[in-house]
Amino acid sequence: MKLKGMVAAIGVASVMTLSGCASIVGDKEQAITINSTPSQADVVITDERSMDVFEGKTPTTVTLRKADGSYFGGKSYTVNISKDGFEDRTVAISSSPNGWYVAGNLVFGGFVGWLIVDPLTGSMYSLSPDEINASMGESVATAEDGSQALNIVLVQDVPQELRSDMKLLGQL
Repeated sequence: MKLKGMVAAIGVASVMTLSGCASIVGDKEQAITINSTPSQADVVITDERSMDVFEGKTPTTVTLRKADGSYFGGKSYTVNISKDGFEDRTVAISSSPNGWYVAGNLVFGGFVGWLIVDPLTGSMYSLSPDEINASMGESVATAEDGSQALNIVLVQDVPQELRSDMKLLGQL
């Protein structure tokens, strides 16, 4: 019975010294959800080296790496969302140390995990934001004729004080 307890204690001590808390409970990748209003917008994600890592349409969920493979190297991404007739949106995704890395290695004494295992695996990082909800703005159809422009908007979007200046151009 005493031998069993000793073997268990050695096993627990080995796990604590040979791994990091973030590596035990975390992943090397993280899912990021991207939505837009309106949907079916084009999405291009580039990393910190300006390499395209994803192209698709909203809504989508993308799995991104949290570390760049170097020692203490967290990843960062730029998400570009675009759709014809709407304003483009750009969102930055950055990595930062997560709670399992900071608190877990402090509480459980994972010195090896803190300085070696977690920084190398990337499990110590969390990507933020993990959900993007981009509003593309309102669609505005514009036709230009010389110096004049015609903007088509919904009547309810015109401020009340400007409605008296409106002119009816035709009826359907």
